[in-house]
Amino acid sequence: MIEISYVTGELAFLAIWVITRVITWIIRRGVDWKREALLLLMYVNLAVIIRFTFYPMEMADGHVQPLLFDPSAIIPFKLNLIPFTNLFDFESTQKAIINIVGNCAMFIPSGIVLPALYPKLRGFWKTVLAGAGISLCIELIQLLFYTRTTDTNDLILNTLGVMAGYGIYAAVRAVRQRSRCSGKHSG
Repeated sequence: MIEISYVTGELAFLAIWVITRVITWIIRRGVDWKREALLLLMYVNLAVIIRFTFYPMEMADGHVQPLLFDPSAIIPFKLNLIPFTNLFDFESTQKAIINIVGNCAMFIPSGIVLPALYPKLRGFWKTVLAGAGISLCIELIQLLFYTRTTDTNDLILNTLGVMAGYGIYAAVRAVRQRSRCSGKHSG
């Protein structure tokens, strides 16, 4: 069995992120700082998603539990393919609500940042599909860790979060466009 601590997992993600950014800067022969600021927001969003999707919420002695990988324990997969089942199977209603709201909330930034970063994703459905794709990848990776569960409900809730985020993005963009237009007409 391999134990991957939260700090090790996040440091590995950080290393991969930094290496890919540096390679990109070398290839492009420069840095677009505005784009890097948006990418930093996406990095923070993904780091938060990694924390809450791969590392159990329960603490032991004040520490986040490690991610456990044991090839002999993977099968049978912990998998829920039926939507809305087990959605409220928690110790309390409060924990069920935290799960539902949390799964939506942690993907709201993806719905905002993805279309801001990638002009080809500026359409609602393109952003939703990209965000759902990120969620699906996470859910599929969780199959490798016997302490995690791959759940259709998480995919649905994460996608709802992306939709909400896109709504925020579209509203801000519309307000900015209106203010630009009214600024041109008043001058």
